[in-house]
Amino acid sequence: MVTLSKIYTRGGDKGQTSLGDGSRREKHDLRVAAYGTVDEANATLGLVRLHTDGDVDALLSRVQNDLFDLGADLCTPEEQTRRSGALRVSEEQVTTLETEIDRFNEPLETLKSFILPGGTAAAAYLHLARTITRRAERLTVELAEKEQVNPAAVKYLNRLSDLLFVLGRHENDGGKADILWVPGQNR
Repeated sequence: MVTLSKIYTRGGDKGQTSLGDGSRREKHDLRVAAYGTVDEANATLGLVRLHTDGDVDALLSRVQNDLFDLGADLCTPEEQTRRSGALRVSEEQVTTLETEIDRFNEPLETLKSFILPGGTAAAAYLHLARTITRRAERLTVELAEKEQVNPAAVKYLNRLSDLLFVLGRHENDGGKADILWVPGQNR
């Protein structure tokens, strides 16, 4: 368990931060950007949850906890796993997302157009969280080209963005209130 008795440490005043293994990196380091963007997606899910209840809210609560797991995973270089027992996102967490995608997507009508972000407040925030998650995925993939990264972390982000898309449709009256893209509408 984490204990935070003092919030500021002054450790980052010169533009560096500590990773999960204690090593120091620049705050603009790709690893820091990846897990920082995961944190941004998580904060956006907090906004979504102001507009959800029931199954969706419970699911997003679990996802928010998973995103802290993912942040811890990305915050600790992969080579530290065996030595420190670092927390890693698991394939089971990815599979759980797939199950939820299927559950919420099953009653939705097949799309015949792309969707513009919007509709209900919950759907709009879900689309925002989806785009932030996609950015986190891109940064994590870029990081994986330079350093070893848990492959399940990339899969988790990919599935999460799909889940957020499906949940956005669900929150738009089961897709009936989706705002469809009309190609060339304003030419």
